[in-house]
Amino acid sequence: MANASSTASTPDAGEAPGLNGTKKVAILLLALNKDSAARILQLLPEDMVEEVTREIASTDLVDQKARGQVIEEFYYMAMARQYADAGGLPYAKALLEQALPADSAGRIIEQIASQVYQQPFSFLAKTDGENLLAFIQEEHPQTIGLILSHLATSKASEILTGLPHAKQLEVVTRIANMEQTNPEVIKEVERGLELRLSGIVSQTFEKVGGVEAVAEMLNLADRATEKGILEALESEDPDLVEQIRRLMFVFEDIMLVNDKGIQAVLKEVDNEELALALKTASTELKEKIFKNMSERAAQLIKEDMEYMGPVRVSDVEGAQQKIVDVVRRLEDAGEIIISGRGGEKELIV
Repeated sequence: MANASSTASTPDAGEAPGLNGTKKVAILLLALNKDSAARILQLLPEDMVEEVTREIASTDLVDQKARGQVIEEFYYMAMARQYADAGGLPYAKALLEQALPADSAGRIIEQIASQVYQQPFSFLAKTDGENLLAFIQEEHPQTIGLILSHLATSKASEILTGLPHAKQLEVVTRIANMEQTNPEVIKEVERGLELRLSGIVSQTFEKVGGVEAVAEMLNLADRATEKGILEALESEDPDLVEQIRRLMFVFEDIMLVNDKGIQAVLKEVDNEELALALKTASTELKEKIFKNMSERAAQLIKEDMEYMGPVRVSDVEGAQQKIVDVVRRLEDAGEIIISGRGGEKELIV
């Protein structure tokens, strides 16, 4: 990465000219390791994933200069966003202009400003969680759900955990059933918050909330909060609870189970089902599971996988879900611990 002084002397520093956005994303992902690239792809909208994947597939060689410019542009965009979040756009612009020519810094700030002002309630991102909870907890559950759906998942989970139990249930239900929100409704809510904080206008319909949002929030909440919400919801809407639970823990998350827990799970899983489930698993997950089996048992599973031949994706997913159901059942019974789910706090060493 060029330093500030050398970059400033380059006319097009901080920008990769002649490339559209999809091409830039493809070049960036090709420059990263596979795990990082995969994590970024998971965060992109489905239609964009298709475009970027197609671009990657059609890219053979990347010019070193273009690659360097794309990485540099991404770097400065990321830095500008951090500066903007920390001290606002003027602060970000001032810092960028120390490293880049004024026109390059201006272009990056314009893009960042566009992103900032398109995101409803983004001004709440810098508000302390405790203060934000006090600020919105008396609002209507629908309003709180709308606000949480636009916050980062970690902050939304923090706010959800701090709400009274009865309101938690109402808010979760509202978020889970939320689909597209009219921008006029968002504007109205923001205007109401403007008196004490600040409002940002959204001009487009956005899909917010949904079962996925609830699952992500509860994944980050402590175990007691998660259990209390799901148990209370189950009597009213068991189908909704099942949807949330299936999204909260997926097959690859078995990496978060400790070795003792893996061994407990394997006692309840048929070898044929395990071989099928591991067909599309990551190398890391396979290794974790194999090391918790006897050498002979692991070898038999590997042989089953090798001679299995082509299988339906739906069959693999079905086998994986059965194992996930075993993990969730054992966790609910307190027989295994999933890292990051709060169970560690209950252990006495």
